[in-house]
Amino acid sequence: MNEAKEALRNIEQNYKLFLQQQFTFIGALQRTRENAHDTIRPVASISQVQSYMEHHCNNSTDRRILNMFLSICNDLSKLCQRLETLHSGNNVTDGILERCKLLLSHSNNLSIIRAKYPHDVVNHLSCDEAKNHYGGVVSLIPIVLDCMKEWVTHTEKLPRHVLYNVSHGSAAAEKRAPQDAPARAAISQAPLPVDLEAQTSTSNKHNVQVQGSKRVWKKNLNDIANHSGKLKGPWKPPGRHAF
Repeated sequence: MNEAKEALRNIEQNYKLFLQQQFTFIGALQRTRENAHDTIRPVASISQVQSYMEHHCNNSTDRRILNMFLSICNDLSKLCQRLETLHSGNNVTDGILERCKLLLSHSNNLSIIRAKYPHDVVNHLSCDEAKNHYGGVVSLIPIVLDCMKEWVTHTEKLPRHVLYNVSHGSAAAEKRAPQDAPARAAISQAPLPVDLEAQTSTSNKHNVQVQGSKRVWKKNLNDIANHSGKLKGPWKPPGRHAF
């Protein structure tokens, strides 16, 4: 973000130098339009200015100022692309960048836009020039600069984790890892499940063995009692005495 803000400040400084030469810029447009026999329609796009410079410019002064305008527009376009990669965005910031990209499109019609107060670039033109020829092209750079400064203002109010979304996924995973560690440790230390069927089978075998032992013990006592003649019937265990 700091690098983007520094780039924006550098573009603003270049624009201030360009703004001091607005009359030179308008004069260059007027001469190149006359050379192109294109003095009726307004200067309505970046590509139109580029065409004038490349095909209808006869002196170095006009070429320099027209190239300066195109260079600032190109720097703004590159900065707009950089701003898109800085954060995941929301409706406000995305809308601002979309407007910047539309304004900086080489084929976009600039004839209907006008920079407003505190910008006075339109006021430096005559009424005819402002209305019919150059009002849009001189308004382009200050309007885009205002949009980008607005983008910075909105973005700085966003939560910190929204910025730099390129590594957002991995950062979130690293953030969850320490929180998930106790749960993973508890799972790894939990006892292994016991086979319920095997446990039931072992229990049943134990009960059969106990019952069998009781029957053998009872039969032996009956045999002893019958042999001694003290019992006429099968032996029964004595009842409990109440104390």
